[in-house]
Amino acid sequence: MRLRRALARAYWRLSRWSPDPTQPPAEGRGILLGAPHTSNWDFVLMLALSWQWGVNVRWLGKNSLFKRPFGPLMRALGGIPVQREDPSGLVDELVAQVRTGPTYLVITPEGSRSATPYWKSGFYRIARATGMTVTLGYVDRRSMTAGLGPTLTMTGDVRADMDKVRAFYAGKVGVRGGPERVPRLHAEEE
Repeated sequence: MRLRRALARAYWRLSRWSPDPTQPPAEGRGILLGAPHTSNWDFVLMLALSWQWGVNVRWLGKNSLFKRPFGPLMRALGGIPVQREDPSGLVDELVAQVRTGPTYLVITPEGSRSATPYWKSGFYRIARATGMTVTLGYVDRRSMTAGLGPTLTMTGDVRADMDKVRAFYAGKVGVRGGPERVPRLHAEEE
């Protein structure tokens, strides 16, 4: 753990990016959202933050990241492979995993580095099924910062919950820039 913290400190000294000083929730577990997700550099920023805080994170990644030669490294860094073509059962599997210990589950709800009209709702369903809080993590190219925002409890009122999420992410731009991405779930329209 000390080596990871030393690597994180070195990264922040050399990087143009700055870490937000906000710490993750004290209970030692929860869901951390990562948005806007526009670049593979988001991964580096997330690792640097988690190593700086000294917290255990698990994160979701497309299945192809876990093939040789990098598969063992990705798993050692906390990766959980996702079959994007057939994600059925993933939420139930993740719910079972996160109930078993002090871990933060990092999810990029956009599900892709490309702009999408809707976020994936897995984070919301996991939060509701487990009672875990959702902490809004971010990267913001405009301020060159990465960090955490508010921690929310998902109430079941999808639109009201997502209004809070949208308010936080308003104006934040990912590593690659581009137009602002507005967080939205399909369930808001039902």
